[in-house]
Amino acid sequence: MSVNIDNIEMEEAPTYAPSIPVPNVQEMVKKNPLQVPKRYIRNQEEMEKVNYMPQLSSEIPAIDLTLLSNGNVEELHKLDIACKEWGFFQIVNHGVQKELMQRMRDVADEFFKLPVEEKEKYAMPSNDIQGYGHAYVVSEDQTLDWSDSLILIIYPNRYRKLQFWPNSPQGFKDIIEVYSSEVKRVGEELISSLSVIMGLEKHALLGQHKELIQCLRSNYYPPCKTPEKVLGLSPHSDTSTITILMQDDDVIGLEIRHKGNWVPVTPISDALVVNVGDIIEIWSNGKYKSVEHRVVTNKDKRRTSHASFLVPRDDVEVESFAHMIDAQNPKMYQKVVYGDYLRQSMKRKMEGKTHTDVAKIKE
Repeated sequence: MSVNIDNIEMEEAPTYAPSIPVPNVQEMVKKNPLQVPKRYIRNQEEMEKVNYMPQLSSEIPAIDLTLLSNGNVEELHKLDIACKEWGFFQIVNHGVQKELMQRMRDVADEFFKLPVEEKEKYAMPSNDIQGYGHAYVVSEDQTLDWSDSLILIIYPNRYRKLQFWPNSPQGFKDIIEVYSSEVKRVGEELISSLSVIMGLEKHALLGQHKELIQCLRSNYYPPCKTPEKVLGLSPHSDTSTITILMQDDDVIGLEIRHKGNWVPVTPISDALVVNVGDIIEIWSNGKYKSVEHRVVTNKDKRRTSHASFLVPRDDVEVESFAHMIDAQNPKMYQKVVYGDYLRQSMKRKMEGKTHTDVAKIKE
C-alpha cells in the first residue's frame, strides 16, 4: 500500500494519560479466590442494588444494520429513539462473521490465560494507556475495578505501538487486525446513519472527525466470591463518538443507567452492543445522550469483553451543531478541542459523567 508521506509529517503516535500501577486482579484471584482486598470493596450505596431493574433489559432496542445502512426509514426512526431514550442499542445483521467474532474471543481468552510474566512483557508504560494493565488509576486511595485490560490503538496504522501487540497466542495480531477492520466498517456505517438522523449529509459526521481513530480495549473480569461488593468497571460514560462492544453470549455483566435505574444488557447471540459517546452528545446539543454504564462481576464465571472506541482526531474542535440549537434547546456545551477533552477525562477516576462538566456551559 502506498503512503503519501507529504501528509504524514513524520507524526509520532500520541500518548494519552498515565495510570498508577496496581495489582493484577486475575493473579490475585488465582492465589486466593476468597480474598477481596479493601481497595476493591464498595459500600451498598455505591453498588445501588435498590435501583436494579432487570425486567427492563428486553426493552433495550435491537437494530438491523443492513436495513439501517440501506436507509430504511423505520430503522432510522428506531435509531433516533434508541439514541434519545437509551443511549445504548444492540445491532444485528451487521455482517461481522460469527466465526471471526468467536475467534477473537478465543484468542483473547488464550492471551489472558498466559502466565503473568508473559503478559507483562506488554505492560502499559508509566505515561500511556497502550498495553496490558489498568487505565484511569489516578490516586493511591482510589477504589479499584475488578478487572485487567489490554488496550491498543488500531487505526490509523501509524498510531500503533506494536511493542504492545502480543506475539502470543499465535495469530492474535492477525485476528485483532481482521476483527478491528470489520468493526471499523460497522462503525463508519453507524456514524453515517447518525449523520442522517441528525439532519446532516450522510458523510458529514465522518468528515468532522478529520480521521477516524479506533482503540480496542479487551477486558478480563475474573469471578469474585463476593460480587455484591465489587465492580468490574466503575460507572462512567465514554469519551468516544460511539463505542462498539462484543460481549460474551453467556455471561451478563454490562449494566446501563436508564431513568435512574441500572438495567443489565442481556446478550443477544452474535449481536454487537453500541453506545453513544460524549462527542455525539455534544454535537447533538444533548438530544442524544452518552449514558452512564458499569460492569458487575459474578461468583463463578470469568467474563471477557472487547470494546472498540471510535473517536475524532486530537485537533478536532467539537461543538453543538447550530441546527440542533433553538429557543426550546439552548446551547448546552462550549467548544472543546477533542484531545484536550479526552486527556482531561483520563486524568481523573471514572465517576459517572462528572468529566463532561468541562464541556458544559455554566449557568
